[in-house]
Amino acid sequence: MKTVDVFWSFRSPYSYLATRRLRAMSKTWDVRVRPRPVYPIAIRTPEFFSQIRPQWVPYLVRDIVRLSQYLELPFGPLNPDPVVMNMMTREIADEQPYIHRLTRLGILACEAGDDEGWAFMDEVSTLIWSGGAWTEGTALADAAARAGFDLADLDRRQAEETDRIEAIIAENQAAQDPHHWGVPLMVFEGEAFFGQDRLDLLEWRLGQAGVARRDSVTS
Repeated sequence: MKTVDVFWSFRSPYSYLATRRLRAMSKTWDVRVRPRPVYPIAIRTPEFFSQIRPQWVPYLVRDIVRLSQYLELPFGPLNPDPVVMNMMTREIADEQPYIHRLTRLGILACEAGDDEGWAFMDEVSTLIWSGGAWTEGTALADAAARAGFDLADLDRRQAEETDRIEAIIAENQAAQDPHHWGVPLMVFEGEAFFGQDRLDLLEWRLGQAGVARRDSVTS
């Protein structure tokens, strides 16, 4: 079976907005869609935000809001942002209490299976990007449970297996780097497709490459 590698981040609104379609892709096509969580560019390249033009952030906000409306997906302000950052100065804080934990949890979920990983990433990213107070009460535990996971168990493991999991994140990032720095990034047979707006093109390429649609396989 052919594979689509998907490099994906909990802090990326476009990753969130692409998740449900990516999650469904292996149900539509006879292809493995493998989730590979990575750290966001704010962590991997902290100087990125200090170098971008001032028009970038207002356009980004407008684009993701209208795209969420178009896709009929919930969207709200980050509460809190998974990356601690001064939005006025664009400085990334040295202390990051959220994103490392989230990404390690995502790796553990993906190790349980592609479907399980996508379920966890879908539930948690929806909680984060729909404006939910995801660090309060049982919100994150409830999201994990909806995906079939016990958050306490995942947290225990990500703390105990930090070095091993960080090595996997580094491996994912090394596999992504030759293609593009952004997420979501889909790589199929060495060809990269950057952004949720390239999913149509990716599916076109799957058909070109002879990947069968599952509805034609089962009919």
